[in-house]
Amino acid sequence: MEGLSGQIGDWSAMLHGWADLVFDHQGGPRGGQKTFSESMLMGMAQKSAAGGTLTLRGMISLDPFMGKSGYPLLFQTGETADGANPLIDRQHPHDFLMELAGIYSVPLNASQSVFLYAGYPGEPALGPPAFMHRFSAGPNPEAPIGHHWLDATHVTFGVVTGGFVWDNWKLEASVFNGREPDQHRWGFDPIRLDSGSARLSWNPSANWAVQASWGYIHSPESLEPGVDQRRTTASVSYNLPIADGNWQTTLAWGQNDLSQGPALNAWLVESAIGWKQHTLFGRIENDQKSELFEAPHPLTGRAFDVSKFSLGYVYDIPVAEHLKLGFGAVGSLYALPSTLDASYGASPSSYMLFTRIAIH
Repeated sequence: MEGLSGQIGDWSAMLHGWADLVFDHQGGPRGGQKTFSESMLMGMAQKSAAGGTLTLRGMISLDPFMGKSGYPLLFQTGETADGANPLIDRQHPHDFLMELAGIYSVPLNASQSVFLYAGYPGEPALGPPAFMHRFSAGPNPEAPIGHHWLDATHVTFGVVTGGFVWDNWKLEASVFNGREPDQHRWGFDPIRLDSGSARLSWNPSANWAVQASWGYIHSPESLEPGVDQRRTTASVSYNLPIADGNWQTTLAWGQNDLSQGPALNAWLVESAIGWKQHTLFGRIENDQKSELFEAPHPLTGRAFDVSKFSLGYVYDIPVAEHLKLGFGAVGSLYALPSTLDASYGASPSSYMLFTRIAIH
């Protein structure tokens, strides 16, 4: 992550964020186009307290300004714009409040510690780091179409996590609100600690990060209140510092085992290399999608293997001491079964053109 770090009295502080202006074109019969802005600003402060360490974290987004229906994104599914209809082939906006959380950690000895995390909203111990916090995904303005298989719980209205750290291992367990955020993106949702998860993480060195996690998610979709999910994820990220830059690659897998329906899988490999003012990034996904059609369509409920191949580039210009202005583009091609040709076209494609201001 890029960001600003400094000292404010007894507090160590960090600030991280960016804002994109995007022109989005999704091709084919179910595509569309839209100009929108997406953004994120995160702050963290940390200090010693009562023999331990207290960390406060806050994160906001102005995504609600793009409208409740978000932006066009072929084969994306999950959540709702109006409380009555699901979002299909669209990416939902994130809530204005993405995290308000605190962590208190106490060392047991030189290599072991315990911690307690509470957030409203916050992020439970489930899945890899959220896509906007992965260097391998950060330059790409598109959310992964496997977002709801991997890291969709990163904004959860009510979560408590306890954890144990031993050297380069971390074991943590959470209770949290399993319901996805509702269509009212500016406010708070009710707290329901009705779901649970556990995650084991291993960082064998400064440049490797591995995790495996499992969660029971009660009624995540408001339009399917009787359907629970059991989610399993695993991921590995490798980071390689290079001259004047950085290169990071992430491989991730997620499975949603539905209480009413089949177990569905999603795979992702993504990579980004940045050097000087240039960033080249790419992503390959393969997802099993069963929410592409609504009743009474004859394909309602059927699962389809969909693959997406994306490649993009950003050129950054320093505009102030700690700000950079980027200009970029990303294009995507898809591989899908012929059964979907009538709805999506035989060879759909999409692209985004964007400019980005980011803390540097």
